[in-house]
Amino acid sequence: MVRTTILGAGLLLLGSVSLVSAPLASETSDTNSGIDPQADRQALRDFYTQRFPDVPLEEHKNGVYAFDEGAREQWLEMEDFPPYEIAVDDGAELYETPFADGKGYPDCFGDGAVKGRYPHYDEVRSEVVTLEMAINDCRADHGEAPLAYDGAEITRLTAYMAYVSRGQIIDVALPEGEGPLAAYEAGKRFYSTRRGQLNFACSSCHVQLAGNRLRAERLSASLGQVTHWPVYRFKWQDVGSLHLRFNECNSQVGAEPFPPQSEEYRNLEYFLSYMSNGLALNGPASRK
Repeated sequence: MVRTTILGAGLLLLGSVSLVSAPLASETSDTNSGIDPQADRQALRDFYTQRFPDVPLEEHKNGVYAFDEGAREQWLEMEDFPPYEIAVDDGAELYETPFADGKGYPDCFGDGAVKGRYPHYDEVRSEVVTLEMAINDCRADHGEAPLAYDGAEITRLTAYMAYVSRGQIIDVALPEGEGPLAAYEAGKRFYSTRRGQLNFACSSCHVQLAGNRLRAERLSASLGQVTHWPVYRFKWQDVGSLHLRFNECNSQVGAEPFPPQSEEYRNLEYFLSYMSNGLALNGPASRK
């Protein structure tokens, strides 16, 4: 059985050209006993500490603005009149609008400051549950039709819920058992697997090349990538979800995207959130 050392976990996670075909722990054993998420997380943090020695780890919640001073100044100016503000206001109105049965989202989520609870692994359902899924579960419990996961309404709801959840610390748990570890490992494998016509993995850009420029844009680090969603992107001219960004990345490398809230993307979100444990939520945000 392969033992996952801190260094080995970090190298597998980086998915470099020479190691992209290296077997993951779950591929060398009939069980998940070789998976060591804590070692993976520590290896990633150590990697970024060495790559960006002047950047405190908690600053990575701000993406490229953690290490690009010029871009950071422009971003801070944008935050004086944030472009996501309208989406937050719309989301607040939607949140307080009662369902047909007289109940509403507050009956499911209280004041809405619950983003820190998601994603989590649901043992009963044997799957990762995201905030978007929980919103549709709430609607189903009260006889309402589900919202489209790529639609404006659910994105505005999550923008409001992210806003009132600001400052909560990401603390994704990995309960004992094979289910949570399998979901984590599937997300990790997705992140480090090359795909598409360009043969790129997520880690190609956001681990190996983090901090470098790709054309006119600087590449963010994977640490903190989940903290600030949903995001207003100027190229979208709207607020969009983390899974929309996953889709965009897949398309950019010439790979077939998955549906929003697919098992693949939920496991990926689970993995990335675990990697960012200890960072504060600071969404919604604005990005180029």
